[in-house]
Amino acid sequence: MSRPLRLLIVLAIAAGLLGAAIVLFGSGGSQAPPFGRPAARPAAGPAFLGLAAPELIALPRAQLDQTLDAQLRLRVGLIRQTFDWAQIERSPGRYDFRRYDALMQGLAARGLAMLPVLFDPPAFRSSRPAHGARDGTYPPRRFADLGAFAAVAVRRYGPAGSFWRSHPRLPRVPIRAWQVWNEPSLPVYWPSGPDPAAYARLLGITARAIRGADPHATVVSAGIPQSRIGVPFGRYVQGLYRAGARGSFDVLAIHAYARNAAGVLAAVAQARRLMDGHGDHRPIWVTELGWASGGPPSAFTAGLAGQAQRTYSALVELAQRRSRLRLRGVVYSTWIDGGVYPGGTDFWGLHTGLLSIAGRPKPAYYAFQRAADRVAELLERPAGHRQAK
Repeated sequence: MSRPLRLLIVLAIAAGLLGAAIVLFGSGGSQAPPFGRPAARPAAGPAFLGLAAPELIALPRAQLDQTLDAQLRLRVGLIRQTFDWAQIERSPGRYDFRRYDALMQGLAARGLAMLPVLFDPPAFRSSRPAHGARDGTYPPRRFADLGAFAAVAVRRYGPAGSFWRSHPRLPRVPIRAWQVWNEPSLPVYWPSGPDPAAYARLLGITARAIRGADPHATVVSAGIPQSRIGVPFGRYVQGLYRAGARGSFDVLAIHAYARNAAGVLAAVAQARRLMDGHGDHRPIWVTELGWASGGPPSAFTAGLAGQAQRTYSALVELAQRRSRLRLRGVVYSTWIDGGVYPGGTDFWGLHTGLLSIAGRPKPAYYAFQRAADRVAELLERPAGHRQAK
C-alpha cells in the first residue's frame, strides 16, 4: 500500500474522531464555541500564522465547517494543505477537484488563505520503478507534468480562476502562493536519492508554468528540513543556488523542527545567512514547525507541558524577529494528532497536534491561542519597532 493511500485511510479515521469531538464540544452558532473560545477575531496579521491540517480534505461538509470555525477562533489566517495530485488527476487529463472545491468554499467564506503543496504524482505520471522501488513518494517521470498540473490548479483557484466565476457570491480569497513539492532533501520524498540539482529543475519548470497562468503568483520552494536522515539543510540549499534555482522561487520555505524555540530561531537565522550570502534578500517562510506531546522518544518529543511552552515561545519570538529575519510567516504542524499508518510504525510526527487524536485540546492548544494574541499585538506595531531593520 502506498504512503499516500495509507495516509488517506488515517485521515478518514481522524476525520471521524474529530467530527465526534466537535459535536461533543459544540460547533458555534447558537451553541458555545468549541473549547470555550469567544467569537472569532481577526487573524494575527495577514496570514502570518498558519496551520497544517491535512485531515480537512477528508471531512464531510458540516464537520469541515465546524473545524474551520474552531481554527478561525485561534486567529489563524492560513491553512497549508497538500494538493494531492494522485487524488486529483485520476486518469490522464481528467481532474476531480470536488474535495478541494468544498475546502476552498469553507476557507473563502471565513477569509482564510490557502497555501497548497503540489505533491504526489499519480502512478501514470510517477518515476517510481516497476520493480525494486523504495518506500516513499517519487518525483514525476516528466517534470513538465507537474508544471501542467500546477497550471490547471492556478487556472481554477488563482485570481482569475474558474472556481471564483462559478461561485460569484463567495468572497474572493484566491490562492496567490504555491508551494512546489515537500522536503526533497529526504529520501522518503525523493527515493531515487535527494538531488538539489534535480529538484531545482523541477522547481524551475513548475515555476514557469505557475507564472504563465498567474504572472503575479508567489512561488514557494519545498520546505527544507534540518534532518540527519537526509541531506543536511545547508548543503542542500547551497546545492539549490549552485544549480541556478534562485530565479525560480520567490520565498524559501524551511521546516524548522528543533529541540526548542532557540533551535527554531537558529534554523531560521542559518537560512537567512545562507540566502544573504548569495545576495538573496527575499523572504523565508517556516511552513512547518512543531513538537510532539507523546509517542516514542525523540529530539522533538517534549511532553504536554513542553509542547505548550515551546510552541508559545517559538511563535512569539519569531514574530518579534520577523523584520530582521525577513520572515513571511509561520505554519504550525499540526492541528490534530494522527494515527499510525497501516503497516507503519509510531513516530513523533504523529503526536504534534494541538488536539489529541480524540479531538480534545492539549495545553499546546491554549498556548497557541495565547501566542496568537501576542503575535497580533506585535504585528500591529510599525515594522521596525524594537527590531533591527
